[in-house]
Amino acid sequence: MTDVTQTCLVLDIGGVLEFTPDTGWVQRWEERLELPRGTVHARMHDIWRAGSVGGIGERDVHEAVASRLELDAPQVEAFMADLWTEYLGTPNEELIDYIRGLRGRCRLGILSNSFVGARERETTLYRFDELVERIVYSHEIGIEKPDPRAFDAACAALDVRPEDCLFVDDAAVNVEAARAVGMQAHLFEDNARTITRIEAHLAAGPLAPAAPNPSGRTRSGRPLPSGA
Repeated sequence: MTDVTQTCLVLDIGGVLEFTPDTGWVQRWEERLELPRGTVHARMHDIWRAGSVGGIGERDVHEAVASRLELDAPQVEAFMADLWTEYLGTPNEELIDYIRGLRGRCRLGILSNSFVGARERETTLYRFDELVERIVYSHEIGIEKPDPRAFDAACAALDVRPEDCLFVDDAAVNVEAARAVGMQAHLFEDNARTITRIEAHLAAGPLAPAAPNPSGRTRSGRPLPSGA
């Protein structure tokens, strides 16, 4: 990791940069297929899990949907279109516009629990690749928040120290996990409070370099990687 301290902001996507309310698409499909409530997730749970950590590809997902729900090709396409409509939601335009104005003031990144195919679709719709410097997706690194390694991966991708990063997420468990690895963290509830917290973080600037740690362990108690 770099010796130069730099202020950094890392954001979640769903519930922060995107608004993703429940659209009821799963229930509609269960009604259409005359399946008991909960059947879709029961049959597809392991596929959803594998797709979130990159264990399978999009073609595998489509094949599993077809076989497990007994859908023909047009139905599979319609089913997956409904999935992506809810997944992608709508953009949080106010926050996105604000983040766009931060380029040059700090390092910017995204850390998102995701699903195979998310990068391509979010790039096309929202151009997140132009909004921040690095995007770390769970389906590409094989690790989901709140696993500490996910936060380590985001810091490594941006070449910054955890203590100089503010992480913003709408899930309290992920906020606490970020703090546990030494990051500063903020629970997203609305744009106004989030922007106020980010401005305070930027005004404070990076922390002074820490004194040498003879124990070879981080503040979270995890061993430092070799050569760090």
